[in-house]
Amino acid sequence: MTRLSPVLRTSDLPLAELGAARLDGELFSIDGCFAPVDLVENAIYRAGSITALAGTRLIAEQHTAAWIWGARLTPPAPHQFCSMSGARARSSDLLRAVVREVTIDDDEIIAVGDQRVTSPLRTVTDLARYATPFASREQAIVRSLMRFGRFSLDECANALDRRRNLPAKKRAWERLIALYG
Repeated sequence: MTRLSPVLRTSDLPLAELGAARLDGELFSIDGCFAPVDLVENAIYRAGSITALAGTRLIAEQHTAAWIWGARLTPPAPHQFCSMSGARARSSDLLRAVVREVTIDDDEIIAVGDQRVTSPLRTVTDLARYATPFASREQAIVRSLMRFGRFSLDECANALDRRRNLPAKKRAWERLIALYG
């Protein structure tokens, strides 16, 4: 007997069947995938919904990671992924994803199901460095991730100081200080 994944894609069942089941109230949408209505949406299922898009070599980062961790209510468009320097990873669907090559350590990556995701701490420092704008929505995401990850402003500072010549380090620190200072 074949057992289907709780997160269903068009590779599992035809889109017409998935759409009909959603209209019948049997399934709900998770970013282009579907799941049974009795399933409680969580990080594993959100990560599972982007695995087909990301492949095994890409790492969900920034707003995509924030959505997986539950700090953001809706998935971003486009999704944001990174790959380790030299990995030469590419998205399978370039219209729905932005991929960048970064320097990242193993302790900054967490496996959520089959999908690799930046840790909440790395996600916060990346958002503080690159989110444009860094307005109330992004600030709320950062606060939520810090509560979820249970880390402090000092730990953010240590993460930013861990690499020499880190781009936008000063901007990130100023944004975090303004948020919590």
